[in-house]
This record gives sequence, structure tokens and C-alpha cells, in this order.
Amino acid sequence: MKLQLKLITNICLTSIGFSVLLGSFLGIVGPINQSYKINKKINILGKSSRSIKKGLLARKSNLSSFYNDKLENFERLEKLINKWEELILKNPDLYVSAFFLSLDNQAYAEIKSEIKLSAASSIKVPILIILLKMLDSKEILWNEKLILSEDTIGSGSGWMAYQEIGKSFPVYEVASEMIRVSDNTATNLLIKRLGGINMVNQRFKDIGLRNTQLNNYLPDLDGTNLTSTKDLSLAMALVDNGYLLNVNTRDIFREIMSKSKTNTLIPSGILRGLGKEYKDTDYHLALKGYFVHNKTGDIGISYSDTALIQTPQNSRAFASFIVKGPFNDPRSPDLIRNLSAELVPFLMPDQKSSNPN
Repeated sequence: MKLQLKLITNICLTSIGFSVLLGSFLGIVGPINQSYKINKKINILGKSSRSIKKGLLARKSNLSSFYNDKLENFERLEKLINKWEELILKNPDLYVSAFFLSLDNQAYAEIKSEIKLSAASSIKVPILIILLKMLDSKEILWNEKLILSEDTIGSGSGWMAYQEIGKSFPVYEVASEMIRVSDNTATNLLIKRLGGINMVNQRFKDIGLRNTQLNNYLPDLDGTNLTSTKDLSLAMALVDNGYLLNVNTRDIFREIMSKSKTNTLIPSGILRGLGKEYKDTDYHLALKGYFVHNKTGDIGISYSDTALIQTPQNSRAFASFIVKGPFNDPRSPDLIRNLSAELVPFLMPDQKSSNPN
């Protein structure tokens, strides 16, 4: 009996000792295994994060080719191009560049769209984009004050040139007036703050504008500042679709562009294409469900306009025109209106292959 009790006691003690050892072992192995799982998960997340960052960097570095690559899969609107060519043939002494892009219809049209031509005030659109990119990266503050100086005074459109030297203006006011009333002094203030002509040109290249080049402060009546209709339209498309600016600055871009007072080219042309001719262009376009945010340029020998066009179907399209001709020839702006009028049938979804009347 004593022998049996001793045997049972030994077995119990052995079991307890084994349980303690097993518990200690699991206490050591468990955290190691858990640590391994956590580290593995972190490594996976790290790789995923690096992949995302790599993808974003690749996307940013390929902005210049982003839509060029896409255009290979878009329909080329031959019917629209033929309509344009008919209009251009009626004015053989005018040199014309045109580009149209409808993302919703995945279609485009172009005539000499990559030729460098005098930008006039349409170059203010890419300058605004550069400013907003710097706002995104916190290289500039929206309420930062810019000081009016002799070297930034620009003749022509705008009112800032007539203010006292040394007066300061917040960046948001300068940017707004550059587009709203095409203020040349406001533009020069921004060019100077963005780092000067050479730095602005480098930033144009950085966002993929291959044919846009700033050579002089505004007003540049000799037409040395250059751009192309393709550059202008693609820059606006990239902004509107979130590839160049963050959401907040993209909204600022749209808001500023909507303030442009001169609507006598693309907006008037679209209204003409709708069968209407009114002086209050924006109002009557809005009644038809259209909103056209545009920026014109006019130095007499060159007329230009670039626009974001929002349709009644809430689709968006982008168009740019530059016409070079005799000084102050009324045919140049009227040709832009007529070219714009031909866009109307192609702005509607599922109408890219229709035969315009």
C-alpha cells in the first residue's frame, strides 16, 4: 500500500514538473512565433507600402507620357478634324493649331497640336498650375505677401501695375487676378516668386509640358513665350483628374479658372454651336447646362484660348486653339469661335461617332 502511494505521488510530481516545463516552453515559443507573425506581416505591409510608393513615383515621373500613351487607345475623331479643316481652308493665310480631348468618350482630335506657337496670356494657366503644385508641397503659402517692384510692372491688362511700388498683395489675390482679368503684373509677381523664368521653365518640364516655354515677362507683345494646344489641354486634364494636384488645390484651380471674365472665344463658340448668339455668354451657357472655364490670349498677331468644358451630362472635355495671323485680324478670333462651335456634337456621351449636322 505504501509502495502504491509512493508510486502515485511520484507520478503526480512528475506530471506537475512536466506541466511546468511545458508551460515555460510555450511561454518562450509563443511570443517568438507571435513576433515572427507580426514581423512577417510588417514585412508584407512594408513591401506593399514600398510598392505603392514606387507606383506613385512612377506615375508622377511619367506624367508627360500618361495621356500620350492613353491616346493610342482613344478614338481619333476624323469627322471633327474634317470639319475643322474645312473652316481652316477658308482662311489659308491663318496658321491654326487645335486639340480636343473627351475623357468620357475616350476620343480626341488634333491639328498641328504639338507645334510651338506664341502663348500670349494662355501661358498663365500652366503658371497657375506650377503655383498650386508649390502650394501642395508647402514651398509657398496661400496668404504669403508679394511686394510690387519696378521689375514686375507689366503693361496691358490688369490693375496692379497702377498701384504704389512697395505695396503688398497676398498670393491668393495675385493668382486670382492673373486669371480673372488677365493681370500681367500679377503674372510677373508670380513668376518672380516661383523662382524666375528659368526655374518656371524647369518646373514646366517636370510636369511634362514639352512645348511650353517662358522667355519674357508679360505682356510679351513679340510673342516669344511659347506653348502648344496639346500641352494646354493635357495640363488641364491632368489637373482635373487628380494627377497633378491634390484635391484641395484642384478645387482652387477650378474656382480661379471659373472667374475668367473674357469669354468671347471658346465659350462664345460653344454657344454658337448650340444655335445661340448672346452677349451674356456664361449665363446662357449655364441655362443650357454648360460651364466653360477658360483662359484666352491676345497679342494681336496671335489669339489663343484653352478651356475645361463641363456638359449637361456632367462629363468633361478639354479644348485649346491658337491662331496666328495678321495683326488684329478679326478673322483669327472668329475662326476660334467657329472651330469651337464644331465641338458641340462631340461633347455628348456616346456621340463621338455621330455625324454632326
